[in-house]
Amino acid sequence: MYVCICRAVSDGQIRDAACQGVCSLEDLSKCLGVGTGCGRCRQHASDLLTETLAEIGKPVISIALAA
Repeated sequence: MYVCICRAVSDGQIRDAACQGVCSLEDLSKCLGVGTGCGRCRQHASDLLTETLAEIGKPVISIALAA
């Protein structure tokens, strides 16, 4: 399922990025471009990243959403 339509980023890509060490929304944005278009995906991407990091036992680094 696509999470970020603007950048064509799927939930699988976000999960893969978390498994490869991405642990903040800022890093996810730099890596995949998530949230850099219209921004509507930021909350869902953040939630998915947090969920995935918890599943794999990695710490979440300040996933704060900018307004």
